[in-house]
Amino acid sequence: MPAFAGKTIKSGSSVSASRETALTSLVMDRRVFLSLLSAALALPVAARAAPALPKLRRLKLVNAHTGETFNGTYRDDGGPIAAAMEDLSAFLRDFHSGETIDYDVGVIDFLASVVEAVGASEATVLSAYRTRATNAMLARTTFGVADNSQHIYGRALDIYLPARLDVAMETARAMQRGGVGWYPDSHFIHLDTGPVRNWDLGGEGFLRLLLEMRDLIAKGELGVSKEGRLTLGGEDHPLSANQRLALHRLVAKAEALAAGH
Repeated sequence: MPAFAGKTIKSGSSVSASRETALTSLVMDRRVFLSLLSAALALPVAARAAPALPKLRRLKLVNAHTGETFNGTYRDDGGPIAAAMEDLSAFLRDFHSGETIDYDVGVIDFLASVVEAVGASEATVLSAYRTRATNAMLARTTFGVADNSQHIYGRALDIYLPARLDVAMETARAMQRGGVGWYPDSHFIHLDTGPVRNWDLGGEGFLRLLLEMRDLIAKGELGVSKEGRLTLGGEDHPLSANQRLALHRLVAKAEALAAGH
């Protein structure tokens, strides 16, 4: 049966929060800019049906915040094992509040498939369940946190692998089983069982997006109208409520960049 055990996380497993500080002048055409912006806003597409799963599924996980481990079988011939799923719900709790939720077995299966596909022996969980209060706190202090995050519903995991993390990201996206976020500067990937969508936060593509937004804001060519539409070079693009919130954060960051902060 799965079990928890205290464990010290080695420094090699910690997440680097550093970002590149040297920004160079980059020029993009409007087509490339809109492509990057769409990725940043995580536009959803139709989900692909999940493939048939092996009858027995195991996972070895480490919680980066509590030091606890989960190591065992969570699915057998009869489906998800109730006791193991209870253990996982406790293991993946909101470590800020201690609250738990019945975790979606679909995102557990998603993670297990990715770990198996890249030949990893274990994964480190950086973020799992979040209460609305915790998510709101993170949204105020951390760029890129969605207000209606899948973490709130127990359908998302942020994970770190010590090797082949970029391959894991590409593998997860090819599965088309939900959302896959790539955070190369912070060295983790986000997996969820919401609509299929991909986004990158960090790296050259994100810097290009902010630099282009900075230039367009300075020229008065980019903004969000009161009606909730993206205005770009005189063209209007309708946005959902979540996309408007995400865009407001991007615009704020680009305005700070334009101001030299």
